[in-house]
Amino acid sequence: MTTDSSVEPDPSLVQRSVDLALENVDAGGKPFACLVVRDGETLLEATNQVAQTGDVTAHAEIEALRRAAERGLTDLSDCDIYITAHPCPMCLGALYYAQPRSVIYAATREQENEHYEDGNRYMTLATFYDEFPLEPEDRQLPMLQGRSEDPAAPFRSWTEQNG
Repeated sequence: MTTDSSVEPDPSLVQRSVDLALENVDAGGKPFACLVVRDGETLLEATNQVAQTGDVTAHAEIEALRRAAERGLTDLSDCDIYITAHPCPMCLGALYYAQPRSVIYAATREQENEHYEDGNRYMTLATFYDEFPLEPEDRQLPMLQGRSEDPAAPFRSWTEQNG
């Protein structure tokens, strides 16, 4: 595992993520915000839009990554992501795919969990991460492999076309 120890979190940007999240709560949204920052300059800001849109994937990090892509900003390797709280597994996965230089969060999972619960019938904030290493048949979310004549066909085709 490698980390960039030269990243020094900017307290004003950490606070900006908290302030944006508070503004989102006042507007009827959930308490999360995300900033994409390059060389100390905020390129874009986003807040969680789940309550406003009904889209369960509209977390602040996902919204920020979508906005970045819309602006043609697809290489985040020199960007830092500032977020209100340690990311949920969905957002953590998206951040791994986005490959920013670093992710800086204000609240730990424990700090968030003291005051906020965002679970559902399959998980709670406290158990969500525990679901991932389980075998599919052992997860709370029912998962079954369906039958297909050749389930690997799309992947072979992609490799043939893209090397």
